[in-house]
Amino acid sequence: MRAKKKNRTTEPGTSVQRGFSLIELLVVVAIILIIAAIAIPSLLNSRMAANEAAAAVTVRTITTAAMTYNSTYGNGFPATLAILGGPPAGPASCNQAILLDDIITTAPNQKSGFLFTFTPVGPPVVAPVGCGSPGSDAYLVTAAPTTKNLTGVRSFCSDEPGTIHYDTSGATATTQSACEALPTLQ
Repeated sequence: MRAKKKNRTTEPGTSVQRGFSLIELLVVVAIILIIAAIAIPSLLNSRMAANEAAAAVTVRTITTAAMTYNSTYGNGFPATLAILGGPPAGPASCNQAILLDDIITTAPNQKSGFLFTFTPVGPPVVAPVGCGSPGSDAYLVTAAPTTKNLTGVRSFCSDEPGTIHYDTSGATATTQSACEALPTLQ
């Protein structure tokens, strides 16, 4: 006697499920898209905030390096941002102070989505013996986003008092008085 095999697919009320239905897949895709729509703008805003924080810290670092250069070499403030850099293997001098990383001091002077500029202000000082170019009695350092609303929104500036100011429009301050008229970064 042979037992008759039962075919499960032919019995009423039973079925064999072999995967996901189209509706289930569409629901999962919709949920993923909703989560992405919520998360991506937050991620971009976090990235811009991180870039702005890094730019403010870099402006502070440049200001500190300029003050160190002024007190160390007696040549006023450096004439260019490149003077604050230099090869780390050689001895530091008033021509290559080795106070900043080459990323900041080498053209195009960009880091974390911001462009940094260093402008000497005022008359040049008398350069000590051995210094290639005379420094100045004041300076202005600025940081502007390379792509507004993508790498950052605010721009930053500072001068010899060492206070960092910011502009919410992203415009670069062109003079010390324009920089000092901006709100200070707390």
